[in-house]
Amino acid sequence: MDQSTIDALRAQAVPPRLHIIDGKSVPASDGAVMDVISPIDGTVLTSMARGTVADMQSAIASARAAFEDGRWAGQPPGARKKVLHKWADLIEANALELAVLGVRDNGTEINMAIKAEPGSAAVTIRYYAEALDKIYGEIAPTASDVLGMIHKEPVGVVGAIIPWNFPLMIGAWKLGPALAMGNSVVLKPAETASLSLMRMVELAHEAGLPSGVLNAVTGEGAVVGEAMGLSMDVDVLVFTGSGGTGRRLMEYAARSNMKRVYLELGGKSPNVVFADAPDLKEAAKIAAGGIFRNAGQVCVAGSRLLVEASIHDEFVAEVAKVSAAMRVGDPLDLGTAIGAVNSEVQLMQNLGFVESARSEGGEVVLGGSRILESTGGYYMEPTIVTGVAPEATLTQKEVFGPVLGVSKFESDDEAVRLANGTVYGLAGGVWTSNLSRAHSIVKRIRTGV
Repeated sequence: MDQSTIDALRAQAVPPRLHIIDGKSVPASDGAVMDVISPIDGTVLTSMARGTVADMQSAIASARAAFEDGRWAGQPPGARKKVLHKWADLIEANALELAVLGVRDNGTEINMAIKAEPGSAAVTIRYYAEALDKIYGEIAPTASDVLGMIHKEPVGVVGAIIPWNFPLMIGAWKLGPALAMGNSVVLKPAETASLSLMRMVELAHEAGLPSGVLNAVTGEGAVVGEAMGLSMDVDVLVFTGSGGTGRRLMEYAARSNMKRVYLELGGKSPNVVFADAPDLKEAAKIAAGGIFRNAGQVCVAGSRLLVEASIHDEFVAEVAKVSAAMRVGDPLDLGTAIGAVNSEVQLMQNLGFVESARSEGGEVVLGGSRILESTGGYYMEPTIVTGVAPEATLTQKEVFGPVLGVSKFESDDEAVRLANGTVYGLAGGVWTSNLSRAHSIVKRIRTGV
């Protein structure tokens, strides 16, 4: 990966993006389009179809027909495996193109994007390609004159709603297992980052995926996402995104066919640093990267830093030093450490959280402002706020931006109380040289990862 190749890919025009339904590119049923705004410079990159309810219904019908006639589900495991491996090959072969296209669309710095997006997607698709012929049935324990067998079958049509921060990686998390097992899928990419995921869908068809098995409809969540959630012909719904949207999707499932819903929602993850941590400089480096890479737009970001009181001031100073040295700017420049915020709406929301933190007694010790406004893009300084109270907005609400809230604690019990003091429970981290303390704290903090 070199700068000249990246610059050449950046210069390429991006054609308007249409839906992909039944293996064909089709416009919205009413011809409507949406501008695609690049967060790098605020310019219109291209347009995409603004989907309608009828478009989503058409895509679901295509997926249902493909499932029912067995054109994919009826193929032997070895045949499905071959297609999925070919798809992974094509993702890898087009990795830089996919990464640059995605960065132009969502602002992630290229050094992160190349690994986290096509790199991760290809590995994920390969994993499920290899796993699909190793899903065995079971024989239940029964009386000697009874044979009880459990056979694993595809469920039918899977609806997948993908977020804008890592569309290829998270898209592959949904697509890999669903397609490997023989399901048909309808994708709804994010309004502000659809381009690279739609290109990956094209590559799936180039790899030999039958038409109708994988469909994708772009547009607004309130229109096409709701239509997917309320459909009586979608059997499973998978979603990564905000808690509010997740709740609505569960309501849609209840109002329709009681479809199964799998959700990965927001995070306000605690990063707990004890005074006995063996390498505080390394802890500071990881703490900064854990919140400021991808401009903080990571669901598992360590957005709450909990520091033992005896080292609070010196540790915060070290985190601030590391963070201030992280270069913010053009995400397609290989020297950039922190890219753009995904949209102007998201940027304004981030700045609003900083103002709330100030008004609630927090002290902004680094950053807090929009920068590089003259570029037309959406950039924000890495921001650190100390003295954040347990009940503060910055503690209780997910920012999804480059804003780190810092609180101090005096004891293990207080650290656990602070860590568990939100409705979130997605991820967490503990820094200590005491193995017993590490295991105890990890057990007591209610978090998934």
